[in-house]
Amino acid sequence: MHEMSLAEGILQIVESQAAPSPKVHSVTLSVGELAGVELTSLKFCFDVVTRDTLAEGALLEIESVPGSAFCFDCLAQVPLSRRGEPCPKCGGYQLTVVGGDQMKVKSLEIE
Repeated sequence: MHEMSLAEGILQIVESQAAPSPKVHSVTLSVGELAGVELTSLKFCFDVVTRDTLAEGALLEIESVPGSAFCFDCLAQVPLSRRGEPCPKCGGYQLTVVGGDQMKVKSLEIE
């Protein structure tokens, strides 16, 4: 389950940025639609890895970023909700992802 390693990475970022604060109240993530992250699993794993840390009990807020790709067939940037799907404009498959494939810690609310 790669969501566990993602949650551990998020905790490392939170701990490095929140110290020396005694408590983290919330963590806001920006997660792309094409990032390949199972959000329910990530929330569960975050709850597990934050036990007995300064982020224990912190609310994990997730903002979804839509996927987008550039189509080399019709030379347009198009929305893309899943990798491997054809271009919604021309039906071609010569697509390269240009957005919505990242995940980042956007903000922290600390005490």
